[in-house]
Order: sequence, then structure tokens, then C-alpha cells
Amino acid sequence: MAWFINFPSEEKFGLTNQIRRAAISIALNIAEGSDKKSDAEFKRFLRMAIGSCEEVITGFYIALDQKYVPEKDFDIIYEQANMLVAKLNALVKSLNK
Repeated sequence: MAWFINFPSEEKFGLTNQIRRAAISIALNIAEGSDKKSDAEFKRFLRMAIGSCEEVITGFYIALDQKYVPEKDFDIIYEQANMLVAKLNALVKSLNK
């Protein structure tokens, strides 16, 4: 998947940077939350990771609307991001038990 080559160079510090930062935030929030000493704190960080995931999806909706990314690539990213959100929600739910 070579969607990144469709982003114009002026987006290097705009939309692409925002998507990249949100994607990194997903992993960092999971890692930071996993080191917390309570399930409540871990869940809080998991919810932040879910929010970052939703931010990535929104960024790609904008990219799709601007024709920076082909719809078939968007569909793959959208599906994978939603699977991650579902897994994170399942983890939050398991911590509620």
C-alpha cells in the first residue's frame, strides 16, 4: 500500500504529521497505561488510545475527501483501525470484571 505518495508535499507538516502523531499516541498510551498500578488508570489510558485511533480514522477521512488516498487503501486502514478499537474496547470491558 503506497498511499503516502499521494499526499502533497505541503501536507508533510500538516495532515500527515497529525496522523503520524495520533498513530504513535495509540502505542504510547497503551504502553504507559499498562505500567499503571490500577485497572482504572489502565482503562483511562486505553480510552485515550481509542481516541487517538479515532483521530487517525478522521485524518484518513479528510485525506480521502481531499483525494490524497485511494478509497481501496482508505477501506483497508479503516477496517484495521476499527478492529484495533474493538480489541481495545474488549480489553477495557475485561478490566471491568
